[in-house]
Amino acid sequence: MIEVSEALHRILSALPLLGAETVSLTEACGRISAAPVTAHLFNPPADVSSMDGYAVRAVDTAKDARLHVIGEIPAGHPSDLAVTPGTCLRIFTGSLVPDGADAILIQENTTRDGHHITVTEPVASGRFIRPKGLDFSEGQTVIPVGRKLSARDIGIAASANCPWITVRRRPRVAILSTGDEIVLPGAIVPPGSIVGSAAFMLAALLRKAGADPIILPVARDTVDSLTDSIRQLETVDLLLTIGGASVGDYDLVKKALGETGLVTDFWKIAMRPGKPLMFGQMNGTPVIGLPGNPVAVFVCSLVFVLPALRAMSGEVTKDDGIESARLAADLPANDQRFDYLRATLSRDENGVLWAKPFSRQDSSMMAPLADCDALLLRERFAPEAKTGETCRIMRLHGLVD
Repeated sequence: MIEVSEALHRILSALPLLGAETVSLTEACGRISAAPVTAHLFNPPADVSSMDGYAVRAVDTAKDARLHVIGEIPAGHPSDLAVTPGTCLRIFTGSLVPDGADAILIQENTTRDGHHITVTEPVASGRFIRPKGLDFSEGQTVIPVGRKLSARDIGIAASANCPWITVRRRPRVAILSTGDEIVLPGAIVPPGSIVGSAAFMLAALLRKAGADPIILPVARDTVDSLTDSIRQLETVDLLLTIGGASVGDYDLVKKALGETGLVTDFWKIAMRPGKPLMFGQMNGTPVIGLPGNPVAVFVCSLVFVLPALRAMSGEVTKDDGIESARLAADLPANDQRFDYLRATLSRDENGVLWAKPFSRQDSSMMAPLADCDALLLRERFAPEAKTGETCRIMRLHGLVD
């Protein structure tokens, strides 16, 4: 068995970077930028007013000073008029600041009488003016390479007058479940069979991560069935198998893939759940063989598959999703496998975050997985831990939900 960190390093080192494509702003959210987005203009493009009021010379705004209103400048309608000593121009939020003005006297600090205003509160030079390029300058990079684009990124790209963004292609990921006992949700479940939940859970996880998942028909527990399924596989960027990667007589994935060109990198990881995880290359396509139990599928997907998708998409992230909490229950000493324990989170009256692992951690149990808030991480050979000690967690909300 190899360690989790070594397995992850081997997987990420072997993955190709996906190609790029250019999409419109309406299609870009959630994609990974493949080229920097640079502004096509200054924002704002010129000095503009940040308030409704009057464009003035600050030196003319002594208390009780009286100014002549010589016109107005609605937003979107530049004016050739200029402010001169003793005059002002009515102005609105977003209006271009006219020549001669160096401040905006807000309307709350004036009284108006026909074509004249009286200053009730002086204004300093530069006040309530947004200078040209305050937000960003023409040619400035507003979105770097490798960012997962948010609604905010779409907003700044639009502000920068960039209607198209170059992004990484969505990874196409095939999911192949194996097992004579697997039936689809909604089907009659004969004795000895189980409903296959892992493929649908995995597809949802992949879709949330920005991939295009393809659920293949379930392969039966024969080498011929498995090889037939694999040979009919269309071009994908990543193949994920579920089940059949352990050491039982009917765990045939490794053998079947080998007959269709798989070169195995490793098989078996020192982790729980997820020990029988396999990685290799099959005719240029990366293959991750996941365990059969659904909780193991979920955990291995968080630890290996999602980082693999980020690597293939060129996503740059510094957040590993790990944070600290306090243990809400005693834990025994750990063995040679790295543990990922399902746990709930709560905060006490002092705002301290507590993590309570479920008492049963069987990798076939979906209810604790659905109810958990985080995975509690336990290092290999970790000593006994008592309630109140610091622990590390991987919070699930925001990561996968």
